[in-house]
Amino acid sequence: MSKVTIIRADIADLPFRVDAIVNAANSALIPGGGVDGALNARAGANLKKDMLAFHGTPTGTAVFTKAYNLKTDYVIHAVGPRYIDGHSGEEALLTSDYKSIMLWAKRLKLWTIAVPFLSTGVYGYPLYEAIWIAIETIKKADVDTEAFLVAYDSRTEDIAKSILEQN
Repeated sequence: MSKVTIIRADIADLPFRVDAIVNAANSALIPGGGVDGALNARAGANLKKDMLAFHGTPTGTAVFTKAYNLKTDYVIHAVGPRYIDGHSGEEALLTSDYKSIMLWAKRLKLWTIAVPFLSTGVYGYPLYEAIWIAIETIKKADVDTEAFLVAYDSRTEDIAKSILEQN
């Protein structure tokens, strides 16, 4: 079982080093805005080249690259679902994302990983549900990794800490 810790920070500029940082990527793996834009800006042009070399990855999956100028060894690029109506497979896809992330954590033998709350920005996933899925899925992962779930704002941090305390 993984250990989960909630922190409030800018994932592209963490106050400590982790073994991997998760990028909230799009399925084409073309650098965009939000977490993806911040990580690419900090990492440098080679991260974009590595991402584009995959020619995309389906929603609900993850791939990894080197991290270049980031304070970590790897970037795991996870593609969260766009929220439609809650009845279009979104929960299964988001759960699959976090399972894919933790599978990479196991394969890469990561002790620590920083993970944003996927799909909660422009993809429109309801915040409480998305946080609950992240915490539940990561806690149940069969890997000895400490996952730092990174909240960008105080509202997200408060909701995440409340959910974590209930579990």
